[in-house]
Amino acid sequence: MKKKIEILAPARDLIGGMAAINSGADAVYIGAPQFGARSNANNSIEDVAALVKYAHLFNAQVFVVMNTILYDNELETCRAMIWELYDIGVDALIIQDMAIMEMDLPPIVLHASTQANNRDADKIKFLKDAGIKRVVLARELNLHQIKTIYDHADVELEFFVTGALCVSFSGNCYMSVANGERSANRGSCAQNCRLPYNLIDGNGDTLIRNSHLLSIKDLDVSDQIPNLIEAGIVSFKIEGRLKDVAYVKNNVSYLRQKLDSYLEGSDKYTKASSGKCTYTFDSTLSRTFNRGYTDYFVNERHSSIGSWESPKSKGQYIGKLIRTIGDAYEIENGELLNNGDGLCFINENNEADGIYVNKAENGKVYPNVLKEIKDGTFIYRNNDAAFIKIVEREDSAIRKIGTTLLLTENENGFELIATDEDGNVSTVKLEHPKEQTKTGESIEENIKVQLAKTGFTPYNADEINIMFSQNWFLPISKINEMRRNVFEQLSEIRLANYVREEHQLVKTSHPYPETKLDFMYNVSNKTARKFYERHGVTEIEKAFELQWDPGKSRVMTTKYCIKYELKKCPIHQKDIVGVKVKEPLVLKQGELEYKLKFNCKPCEMEIWEKDAEFEIEEDHFH
Repeated sequence: MKKKIEILAPARDLIGGMAAINSGADAVYIGAPQFGARSNANNSIEDVAALVKYAHLFNAQVFVVMNTILYDNELETCRAMIWELYDIGVDALIIQDMAIMEMDLPPIVLHASTQANNRDADKIKFLKDAGIKRVVLARELNLHQIKTIYDHADVELEFFVTGALCVSFSGNCYMSVANGERSANRGSCAQNCRLPYNLIDGNGDTLIRNSHLLSIKDLDVSDQIPNLIEAGIVSFKIEGRLKDVAYVKNNVSYLRQKLDSYLEGSDKYTKASSGKCTYTFDSTLSRTFNRGYTDYFVNERHSSIGSWESPKSKGQYIGKLIRTIGDAYEIENGELLNNGDGLCFINENNEADGIYVNKAENGKVYPNVLKEIKDGTFIYRNNDAAFIKIVEREDSAIRKIGTTLLLTENENGFELIATDEDGNVSTVKLEHPKEQTKTGESIEENIKVQLAKTGFTPYNADEINIMFSQNWFLPISKINEMRRNVFEQLSEIRLANYVREEHQLVKTSHPYPETKLDFMYNVSNKTARKFYERHGVTEIEKAFELQWDPGKSRVMTTKYCIKYELKKCPIHQKDIVGVKVKEPLVLKQGELEYKLKFNCKPCEMEIWEKDAEFEIEEDHFH
């Protein structure tokens, strides 16, 4: 059996989910009415049901995201919703809260969300043994760590391939809740990491002003797909349940083509769903939302990953500004630009700034507002109007399932048999007198032309055969009716033959790898507490949301390191460090103030509230 490799796309809503499937996604993930980590991307049960039906036609799967932490008074609502989702045919749930593992559940497959902070092989093995079918890995892992986890835990692994990065370890960011009581673990992150900060050193000197010091580039590890597959990844996830349809279609089609060229001729791997896609656009990741790209830590730490100028989309690099002439700009490669494009550049105050192209002609760009831009400034296009217009069209990505048609005769007339690429067979019979054509000539070619018109159906007729004992005549209306019926029936057969994987959870009591859990385990209800206690945990701190000590808490742990970005890392950059920075380093934004703590052994940075007390680590361990 070849191993199935999947592209998993985000769906903000039903329309977005269908667009992702038409663009080639093997699976989509979507929010239900509640409990998803993007509270403004929720959907009705009816819409999720419609998406399930559409996806299953192509043998694509639908996963529902229920990855917030739950409070005691929400557990029953959550349990009831899981039964509803199971009843409408959802393939799996993506969860964070272990309370769900204690509930009376239908036999629905469970995936551990990246919010569960999956980066430790022993904990991932624990989850597998507890009945979790798939684990969504933390984004901070490198290839070697992924391979180690796969060898140790032997569980399905999912990994993010493109899209925005959380600067924090997922599930361990408390910045939003500490600043305004909007909890990221409850689906309403305020994105404090994308704000501008001043960086102040231990002497009180300002090192950097008004810069987005916690904003990082977007992820793109698409070039690593072959290596990631070899390391054990079976699902490649695109981030972005809040993004628009153009972003989703562009990302999915780009990855579909990349993955297909790798899978072609492979004797070990195959794609996870049916059908072939055709596109009217050339997908390029930089042409829809992005902050510039990084491969993060997949190949270890080796270059800057900050996107300090702006948390907004940078888009596609066009060229340098050559000069300003009158009320227009002359830009390198200016002929690529169109009316309606949005351009961005970094101004003299080191801030992201933008203009809108009213008119582009003869290599000159006439903006809506003429701003003073220094010659030589890099110009990016962050709204590619013409490209987005094409991509947004419904027919820009079309997915068709291959079929073979056979028209033959029987005692009372004719029958049309459609066999699809997965071996499903649909047969329709037509009672009709058999009359020879008036001329006695065959009308086979005309019949084939009619049968090939698969139009708005999800099917292509790749091969059409006609087996008649004589040159029979059939009216066009009857041929079309048979074609319509055979494909409608084929859709019903495909849905009836769809096999959803099921898994009934059995309560377990094998030991959890830790016996003491601090607040970062996000235990926010009695049921999750019970789950951990049964697995041998003796001390459990309450979730941050229920107990934090304002002003003194650790609000984030991250692999991203401001010292490294400043080229002051005593480990990776010891040859170029020069004068050390005086700690503690402080981030300040208006009233907000944070202290940075650097843990060089695990190569992590912590962010603490301003009244926190901690010891500064000396670089003595080399």
